[in-house]
Amino acid sequence: MSKLGLSELQANAILDLRLYQLTGLERDKVENEYLALIKLINYLRDLLANERKLFGVIKEDLLELKKTYQDERRTDIVPDEGELDVEDLIADQGCVITISHTGYIKRVPVSTYRQQKRGGKGVVGMDTKDEDYVENVFTASTHDTLLFFTKKGRVYWKKVYEVPEGGRTARGKAMVNLLDVGADERVAALISVREFAETQHLVMATEHGTVKKTNLSEFRNVRAGGIIGIAIEEDDRLIGVKLTGGGDDVMLITRQGMSIRFNEAQLRDQGRDTIGVKGITLDKDDRVESVVVVDANATLLVATENGYGKRTGFDEYRRQSRGGKGVITIKTSERNGNVVGAHAVRETDALMLITSGGQMIRSAVNDLRVISRNTQGVRLINLAAGDKLVSATTVEPEDDLPAAGIAEPNTPPATSSDTGE
Repeated sequence: MSKLGLSELQANAILDLRLYQLTGLERDKVENEYLALIKLINYLRDLLANERKLFGVIKEDLLELKKTYQDERRTDIVPDEGELDVEDLIADQGCVITISHTGYIKRVPVSTYRQQKRGGKGVVGMDTKDEDYVENVFTASTHDTLLFFTKKGRVYWKKVYEVPEGGRTARGKAMVNLLDVGADERVAALISVREFAETQHLVMATEHGTVKKTNLSEFRNVRAGGIIGIAIEEDDRLIGVKLTGGGDDVMLITRQGMSIRFNEAQLRDQGRDTIGVKGITLDKDDRVESVVVVDANATLLVATENGYGKRTGFDEYRRQSRGGKGVITIKTSERNGNVVGAHAVRETDALMLITSGGQMIRSAVNDLRVISRNTQGVRLINLAAGDKLVSATTVEPEDDLPAAGIAEPNTPPATSSDTGE
């Protein structure tokens, strides 16, 4: 009795019970458990059949959890230090992204192209098939994100290291095999960014002189199939995109040598799927060739299709209201031909020139002296008969001398025909 905690009276009462009475007590217990289970089953079946009741129970449970465990998390959920991303295995280094006229792309280390003197013949930068030529060259770092803007205004997203690497003379990979682009789409501009900051903007320009500004954060989530970056009219096309800080001056340079400078404050931020506003009034048969962000520590370099070009200080271009006709930036004479490219360059930059025959020459920008705005310029590259300059862009400077086996050409003296002054 002491072990069970029973008194003598209680023990005697239990001993006086008949066996059937004890069995009845256990039967009542089993019946009660059975009825409780039947009740629970009916409740659960009703709950599963009624979605509203089910969500109500979930809500009550979550509110109870919130009430009970609403204090701040005491541990941080972080990636395992032992985990490795693909990007961690790739060196962060500079490279040149090359795109051909028919849509072949490749990535080449910057060191592949040795610096030469102005006026040289250059080396072959890409093997091209018949009727193809190198059209665009961009520099980036392997860990950057590339935004591909097509001439129809769509945007595609790729990491630089995902672009296939090739040798100096390799053709590269077809763009349609790298991006989900249509057969009739061609890349008009590449923007390399580290992060999509809301303090930065993208200024876009079309061939017919339309410009548009959009916040960079709008392009944070690009789908594999691309998104609309700018709405393009049927007979127009995108020619350039520039990254700006919100208060920069922008210049549009046309094929016939005209240019206009205005502050981007004249452009309000617009959504991605919009057309934009007028940036410059064009003469008949003229079109916008380049868009440039003004840099007070740089000069404007303009190159023409016959291999001539020049550098001019930005202070020679006064700020105007958006939509005007602009001023002359280079004379597009018979000797020069039309403008094929314009860039803001610094003394320490190098210049990469690409011809329709696939020839490339890399030379120092400081080999080209600064001259006035309304002049014809000097020779940038010696072109073979029938060859034309199709692109000129800036690349990282190189301190090394030309590699063995690549002869360093003599620089011809400047003559009156070269300077055009």
